Amino acid sequence: MSQAAHLPQVSGKLKADAPLAPLVWFKSGGGRRGVFEPKDLADLQGFLRDLDPSVPVMALGLGSNMIVRDGGVPGVVIRLGKAFAKVTRADEVTLECGGGASGILVSSTARDNGIAGVEFLRSIPGTVGGFVRMNGGAYGGEVKDVLVDCDVVLRDGSLVTLGNVDLGYTYRHSELPEGAVVVAARFKGRAGEPEAIQAEMDRISASREASQPLRSKTGGSTFKNPEGHKAWQLVDEAGCRGLTLGGAQVSEKHTNFLLNVSDATSSDIEALGEEVRRRVKEKSGVALEWEIQRVGMFADASGQARVGIQK
Repeated sequence: MSQAAHLPQVSGKLKADAPLAPLVWFKSGGGRRGVFEPKDLADLQGFLRDLDPSVPVMALGLGSNMIVRDGGVPGVVIRLGKAFAKVTRADEVTLECGGGASGILVSSTARDNGIAGVEFLRSIPGTVGGFVRMNGGAYGGEVKDVLVDCDVVLRDGSLVTLGNVDLGYTYRHSELPEGAVVVAARFKGRAGEPEAIQAEMDRISASREASQPLRSKTGGSTFKNPEGHKAWQLVDEAGCRGLTLGGAQVSEKHTNFLLNVSDATSSDIEALGEEVRRRVKEKSGVALEWEIQRVGMFADASGQARVGIQK
């Protein structure tokens, strides 16, 4: 999608040939693709309705839990801006959250309104849309525990509301339709005291600061925790702490984090992850599963893009 003539007319911001690497935390890969930030819900619906149905669509939040491969992604990337970043109280224990709102804003608004139970969202560097899609979770909480329902714009531009049960939640996974964009969600907590809620948020923040490489170019937790195991411990026991490949490295501070330490390509990062999986399997017999979403196309030695399949 490099020609503006192939894209529908919109009211929001539409860049027909934008680099994706600056939009993801790893700062790697991406190529150039159409990036659309809709002005409002109607703008998003009209764009998806009028866009050629054969053109793939991918929603992108803060880009924190994602590897965008070096060949880029096909089609158009949708980013929800300020129009979708509001959080308000719906009732005594429920929050109305825009799909582009950050976890920090959700948890802070909950605190200000005396709603406990969503403090864990403070620790996830992403947006509501990403949380809903991936069943985001940390520190004992998951989105499936607090989601009431969500508003979703489907690939054809239609707006539907999906309940918690409709999303088929499992660990870090949902059955959200391909090409769908989460524009709003309702989270239900419980009554709590703002001081106690803030104390829990502070505890979570301090724990992250002490254990995770927060100021590095990283993608967050790389692998899912296997049943009965902690991914970081399996990686450490396999001798992978500090392991490097090209410009990528396994974090020495937290071994379930991969880092871009020296202009790594996305291929460097993904290949390092696969090497870690191989060593863990050889050492412990456990097959680690990727938690980070890997999207797009590989670039082969000739520089030509080829479609990659997630494992």
